[in-house]
Amino acid sequence: MSETTTGASYAAAGVDIEAGDRAVELMKEWVKKTRRPEVLGGLGGFAGLFDASALKRYERPLLASATDGVGTKVDLARRMGVYDTIGRDLVGMVVDDLVVCGAEPLFMTDYICVGKVHPERVAAIVKGIAEGCVLAGCALVGGETAEHPGLLGEDDFDVAGAGTGVVEADRLLGPERIRTGDVVIAMASSGLHSNGYSLVRHVVFDRAGWALDREVPEFGRTLGEELLEPTKIYSLDCLALTRTTEVHAFSHITGGGLAANLARVIPEELHATVDRSTWTPGAVFDVVGTAGRVERLELEKTLNMGVGMMAVVPAESADAALTTLADRGVDAWVAGEITERGDHVEGAALTGDYAA
Repeated sequence: MSETTTGASYAAAGVDIEAGDRAVELMKEWVKKTRRPEVLGGLGGFAGLFDASALKRYERPLLASATDGVGTKVDLARRMGVYDTIGRDLVGMVVDDLVVCGAEPLFMTDYICVGKVHPERVAAIVKGIAEGCVLAGCALVGGETAEHPGLLGEDDFDVAGAGTGVVEADRLLGPERIRTGDVVIAMASSGLHSNGYSLVRHVVFDRAGWALDREVPEFGRTLGEELLEPTKIYSLDCLALTRTTEVHAFSHITGGGLAANLARVIPEELHATVDRSTWTPGAVFDVVGTAGRVERLELEKTLNMGVGMMAVVPAESADAALTTLADRGVDAWVAGEITERGDHVEGAALTGDYAA
């Protein structure tokens, strides 16, 4: 080998440390917006710090944790070159799992993996995460941006996150609280949220052959704009509900659809019935179903069908719950009830037909 041959380097291998540093500088202003009084230090340390002495006000604090990503929805963000909304999807998927047990989301960390660091793109993703954290009332205390040349294309990326919350032990929500006669309150989704995009992409791209800039009359906007609509974040609304009325359980409607996710919080001896006629799913669900000739059962076990969160409350608390949600701008309605579980009956089921 010639003595003048240039030696190997991290940069030559495709990793740009300076670009990563630039991305951190660009994202700092957004991370600051999520700060809670319990957060110590700033961005750039090896670990985020949260002052746990704040938990002293609890008699028996239970920590809740959740982690998630946004799946193949990132492909649509990449195709459209829109990076500042996908972070809100990430936050919603994490914090709304935490609030199901009644936990207040305290802080999150994120992980962003890219083929090549484009500082402005990474900062835009973090901007979305920070905006989501503000909507959820939690802090973004740290994260990691990893550059994976050779494994991902230069424009490819993925995001994941983890969150921690806290709930008083005697206020823990779940199946143990649910009783016969309780009612199920549905809260409207903002669209597809962040589940079922492998099916959706297969339908609109492979079967229908549509482009993301296609104007869809049913949406009143382009296909891409509809599909990138951020996930609605319910955590503060759910916490407000627990403060104003009695709540027995929540169910975050994600992968697996409405019935399967609701069944996760129904005790074995009881059954939840949800009446489809109490709402009309948004246009996107009908368009996907029609374009792909997808059977209703397949749609319902893949997509949220217009419901992003459900609450199980005593029947006498339903009016107060709906008032609280309406005051907070959440479209909600009584969609079902809890009954005794008969033989060969699943934990939750949908009945009737959707309202026209």
